[in-house]
Amino acid sequence: MSVQGTPQGHGKQAALLILLACSMFGFAFALVPLYDVFCELTGINGKTAGPVAVPDMPGPVVDRDVKIQFVAQVGKGLPWEFRPTVSQLSVRPGEMVTTTFYARNRAGTSVTGQAVPSVAPGVAALHLHKIECFCFERQVLAAGEAVEMPVTFYIDADLPEEISTLSLSYSMFRVPDVEPEQVASN
Repeated sequence: MSVQGTPQGHGKQAALLILLACSMFGFAFALVPLYDVFCELTGINGKTAGPVAVPDMPGPVVDRDVKIQFVAQVGKGLPWEFRPTVSQLSVRPGEMVTTTFYARNRAGTSVTGQAVPSVAPGVAALHLHKIECFCFERQVLAAGEAVEMPVTFYIDADLPEEISTLSLSYSMFRVPDVEPEQVASN
């Protein structure tokens, strides 16, 4: 005899469905930290998280040119114009370099943005060290305000020889406005 048509069978199916829904929620909740671990282990996604480099210790300058391409993207819902002031530079590993990105708030009110960096190829992220970067902090632009935001960096002299071009990309996202009392309580 089948128990599917009985009230006891319906209870088992409901319990299985609830267990399945909880398992799916748990997996979705754990996905972000698992992805971060995966990216850290494999070097994929070019995340540049880690300690900030010491500005006066970039190492020796190597007589080799590396092309760095700069890319900027604006996330959905951010009313900003955002772009690199120079699309690419030729630098030598060990050389301290500063470039800027232009941002302008096209909204009629103050808007806060946060840049998320990425380096490609991913293995090059280990060799690109930012000393100063607008991505370290949230950027608040008043209505119509335009700014040039600096990035100071160097590339390690031990950058693999097969890497002659790398891309430093920033995606700028809108940050919800935070009330002053919320900041003080955190």
